Amino acid sequence: MTNARRPEGVDLAARSRARRRALQALYAWQLSGSAIGGVIDQFRHEQDMEVADVEYFEDLVRGVERHCTELDAGLTPFLGREVGQVDPIERAALRLGAYELKYRIDVPYRVVINEAIETTKRFGADHGHTYVNGVLDKLAGEWRKTEYRGR
Repeated sequence: MTNARRPEGVDLAARSRARRRALQALYAWQLSGSAIGGVIDQFRHEQDMEVADVEYFEDLVRGVERHCTELDAGLTPFLGREVGQVDPIERAALRLGAYELKYRIDVPYRVVINEAIETTKRFGADHGHTYVNGVLDKLAGEWRKTEYRGR
């Protein structure tokens, strides 16, 4: 992304770190069943959150939790299996990407997909990123039709 397209005041590296931490927090939430507020508090106090966009992190995690049923419903036609059967890291990445596609229209869909691919490569199974890419690309075609067609 060039500086000309960068939204004013947005630190893209801090947002990337926020997404990585959000993926980890969502993974922990999915596995533990803990209250989302407790998971956020646990992550907020970690040292490397100082270099992340904490506000964006919280928006992502709370947004996924709040809209989880809707996000899962949107993802389901493209999964090829039940949501609960998707690897937990991939599921967290898909939910995170779906949330950004639906509710963070300030973020270009290509950025959403690329960030989901990169975080899945970092934390997921060997080829999990290709699955996440395919699902989110199809979802972007549905939820971001105008932007997607203009590519």
